[in-house]
Amino acid sequence: MRVVLQRVSHASCTVNGQVTGAIENGLCLFVGFAPDDTDRTLEKMIHKILNLRIFTDEQDKMNLNVQQVGGSILSISQFTLYASCVKGNRPGFGEAAPAQIASLMYDKFNALLKEQIHTETGIFQADMKIDLLNDGPITIVLDSKELKF
Repeated sequence: MRVVLQRVSHASCTVNGQVTGAIENGLCLFVGFAPDDTDRTLEKMIHKILNLRIFTDEQDKMNLNVQQVGGSILSISQFTLYASCVKGNRPGFGEAAPAQIASLMYDKFNALLKEQIHTETGIFQADMKIDLLNDGPITIVLDSKELKF
């Protein structure tokens, strides 16, 4: 599982002219899944995301997590996080989970997030338009294979 997260002042997802999710202060997550991801993978990533201290405290140090600042999450599925550009000029996506698996994992991921924090979402496999204001800018790439627990 891979997640690109951005600390945002606001973010929204629009599909066919309709807003499907919108947040103010918080995190915009771009989420991709691999075929071997499990429920444990989701738990590990959620734990890391919710505990990352990337919001500033009173001394202007990144010392607070998204929950401590009353933030929200906008979760967007993005299989292109598994793009391979090693060969040729057209990316290959063979390392990404098939749509049926990724859809189930995305739904589980969002359901688990919603148990702990206000979470809005995009629509899986839709042509989404994402509008966000990256605050910082702060952008972090998480890969479940690199997390240690």
